[in-house]
Amino acid sequence: QVQLVESGGGLVQAGGSLRLSCAASGRSFSTYAIKWFRQAPGKERMFVARITWNSGSTWYADSVKGRFTISRDSASNTVYLQMNGLKPEDTAVYYCAASFGPAGPPDYWGQGTQVTVSS
Repeated sequence: QVQLVESGGGLVQAGGSLRLSCAASGRSFSTYAIKWFRQAPGKERMFVARITWNSGSTWYADSVKGRFTISRDSASNTVYLQMNGLKPEDTAVYYCAASFGPAGPPDYWGQGTQVTVSS
């Protein structure tokens, strides 16, 4: 059974940092890309960042480029999202997802973790 479990969300002041974790289990993710999405209240879920498991190549939404960094630890099957310089508009529920290949739609989703940035 595939599981993606996010953790690390919380309340932080503007300008602060958080590190989200996504622990993946239940299958080999060597041919998958792990992606982070976020959904703010009343808005659509939006792509944030992705990392291809095999190559480690990364891609970011323009809104987070230069502030967020996605990385992976193959030994623990965990993907991280380091978020620096947080802004109130980063407030959202953050989800990790796994897709077969970097361009494919997500096949698996985590349950989400809340990030709240106060001004």
